Amino acid sequence: MKKIIILGGGMVGGAMARDLMNDFDVVVADLDATRLAELKDTLNIDVLEADLSKSDVVRQAIAPADLVIGAVPGFMGFETMRTVIDAGKNIVDISFYPEDPFELDALAKERGVIAIMDCGVAPGISNLSLGYYNTQFKVDGFRCLVGGLPRVRRWPYEYKAPFSPIDVIEEYLRPARYVRDGEEVVMPALSEPELIDFEDIGTLEAFNTDGLRSLIETIPIPDMIEKTMRYPGHIEKMRMLRESGFFSEELMDVKGTQIRPIDVTTALLFPIWKLTPQDEEFTIMRIEVKGVKDDQPIKVQIDMLDRTDPETGLSSMARTTGFPCTGTARLVLDGSYSHIGISPPEYVGAADGCFDKLIAYQRERNVDYQIKILFDSPTKIDYIK
Repeated sequence: MKKIIILGGGMVGGAMARDLMNDFDVVVADLDATRLAELKDTLNIDVLEADLSKSDVVRQAIAPADLVIGAVPGFMGFETMRTVIDAGKNIVDISFYPEDPFELDALAKERGVIAIMDCGVAPGISNLSLGYYNTQFKVDGFRCLVGGLPRVRRWPYEYKAPFSPIDVIEEYLRPARYVRDGEEVVMPALSEPELIDFEDIGTLEAFNTDGLRSLIETIPIPDMIEKTMRYPGHIEKMRMLRESGFFSEELMDVKGTQIRPIDVTTALLFPIWKLTPQDEEFTIMRIEVKGVKDDQPIKVQIDMLDRTDPETGLSSMARTTGFPCTGTARLVLDGSYSHIGISPPEYVGAADGCFDKLIAYQRERNVDYQIKILFDSPTKIDYIK
């Protein structure tokens, strides 16, 4: 039986371990002994207590593995991936790190490594979809709206995070890039808000974040944008914190002690934002890909609304983020995807058969991506089951 090691035992790492444990020898590595004990007690896996911030520890941990899954916090993601690649191990990663992953492309090719980054829901399935449809017709427009939210809105933030708050805050700090009329546009995160209505959910507010990631470089089309969605009012609260300095990483003196405001902020927010097993939540995403096929305008719309699994208790964000990664890991292990070097998900989507397999993989796990194709008229719709 092939061995997979998951670096990071958080909510998403645990969901991925559960999804893989019946078919692979799974090990989860993390520094949190309590978290590992919970996973060991509930899942058929092995655990390893390890400080994954240390490259030598990572090298030792991954040595027996046939494949590595990266699920560490974003600030550790790039260096962890570098270590895994340098050790000659294939990796599928969900860490949302700010560095350019293509800086590791030469190393990955030198080591003969398959390294797939940003392999979650968005970035992830969003990139996968554009990569696929870019092979099916001439694409000239792409839009992705995505959000993960608690079902019950509770003051003051009406938000819960299934992963580290520092990674959420990073989305609110990093400048957002998108493409308009063929030109890259850079705007502050949380900018250009718009209200969008969804059946069964109601009204959400969407705002700019840097979710396009690699797509700006890999698929040159005239118009591309990604927006994150929250309950109305969230933008203003986050802007107030940001502009008041609560997200600053600069040291400041407080009664003789040097602290970073962002460390205090995350320490305060984590108990409020932490998603507990009692918190039901949902993930919602809409992808639109527009273009021309056979001289006809064409639009593909992909909708996904997923909720906490009542049987397993797995959060929706853990499932919708984790299952694209585990599905892609299986494609690497069975040889369906074999590109050596750094691969963003759009490369996987463009590879023969991979898009259909990964969408089917999500549906088998009750994450239902509803795909419809609209041609020259809104009434002429071809639904893909």
